[in-house]
Amino acid sequence: MQPRQDKEGDKSNNIIDMLLSKTHSNVVDSETLIRNVQNRIHDSIKEGYKYSRIIDASEGFLRKHVFEQVEMAVIYVDLVGSTKLSLRLPPEKLSVVISSFVQEMSYVISQCGGFVLKFSGDAVIGYFVGKGSSLQAADDAVGCAESMLMVVQDGINKILSKEDAELPELDIKIGIDFGANTVVQYGSDEKNSLVDLIGPSMNMASKIQGLAQSNQIVVGKDVFDRLHPNVQEVFVDITKNLKDWTYTLRNSDAVYHVFADKK
Repeated sequence: MQPRQDKEGDKSNNIIDMLLSKTHSNVVDSETLIRNVQNRIHDSIKEGYKYSRIIDASEGFLRKHVFEQVEMAVIYVDLVGSTKLSLRLPPEKLSVVISSFVQEMSYVISQCGGFVLKFSGDAVIGYFVGKGSSLQAADDAVGCAESMLMVVQDGINKILSKEDAELPELDIKIGIDFGANTVVQYGSDEKNSLVDLIGPSMNMASKIQGLAQSNQIVVGKDVFDRLHPNVQEVFVDITKNLKDWTYTLRNSDAVYHVFADKK
């Protein structure tokens, strides 16, 4: 979402600030967040910086809830144009760009109080459980998405373009949905068997992400309905403009509405 200078834009930016201020207490201020991102990206380009693993927190949570249904907001962030990147960049530079991107998105999810479920190529899937509050989970997920856009545009891209003219600026698409998903365990080993999430909102978040334009957030109705009214004003219903969108509400024939942030 690009900042606007009119009164509506000022109101929109204030809403974003409110969202970010409501996220998990370990979120640093935006200036420090961006500075840390830039330092890590610089180190990755110059020295092959190795990120620390943070998916373990999700595994711990899921193992405590195996075979249970958990209500959550699911966030799916994907890198735009990765196929072109793979054809354009040498392998070592492509590796730095993709690995840095997915790790930085993972850090944002963690700092906003969410869990990183897994990487899927150049996409990152995370979730927010809201500690018993579906309203908080929705707000945290949208606040996380706004942070992701800021990190990419003001953090990652500023260093990529500065350090290496061959490295392109990155664009992302973000989809968010809410619902109950089931924790599954593949195997009998309670400590080492793979754990994962399955459910309608997991699938829907991926489909919704595909509707976004570059550097845009799209949310499902089950997320939109849980957002503060002031935050809802940042989004517009785009359902009627979608030609092939046929997905329906759960247990209903009504079309499932989706909402995009106002670019």
